[in-house]
Amino acid sequence: MTTYRIGEAAELLGVSADTVRRWMDAGRLPAGRDEHGHRVVAGVDLAAFARAQAADPDAGAEFSSARNRLRGIVVDVRKDTVMAQVDIQAGPFRVVSLMSREAVDELDLRVGSVAVAVIKSTTVVVERATPVTSRGRAGG
Repeated sequence: MTTYRIGEAAELLGVSADTVRRWMDAGRLPAGRDEHGHRVVAGVDLAAFARAQAADPDAGAEFSSARNRLRGIVVDVRKDTVMAQVDIQAGPFRVVSLMSREAVDELDLRVGSVAVAVIKSTTVVVERATPVTSRGRAGG
C-alpha cells in the first residue's frame, strides 16, 4: 500500500506540513504510523481527502461541459498589439493562457484580479512520478 509522510502529503495538497498535522490531530485526515513511528497517511485516504476538499465549480459551471476549473489569482499579464499572455496562480499550479488582447481587455484581466482557468482538452498527458523509496511510498 502506498503511504505518504506528512511533508509529502502537504506538498501534494498544496498546504504546509503544520496544516496536515492539524488535520490529522483533529481526525479530519486519517493517519497511522510507519515502522519508524512517523505519522503517515494511506494513499487512498489522502486521495479521498483531497477529493472532498476540492471546491465546488464556480457559479455558471453547470452551463459548461468543461470540468477542469482552476480558480486563482492573475500574477502576470503581457499584451502586445494583437495577442496577450495571462499567468494565473491557482494554488501550487501555474496556468498560462494565450488569448487575444481584445479578450484580456474585455475581461479586464489585470495582476491581482481573480480568474478561473477553464480547461477542456482532447489531449491530457498523465505521468507517474518515480517512487520516493522502495518502502512502498510513491511520489505521486
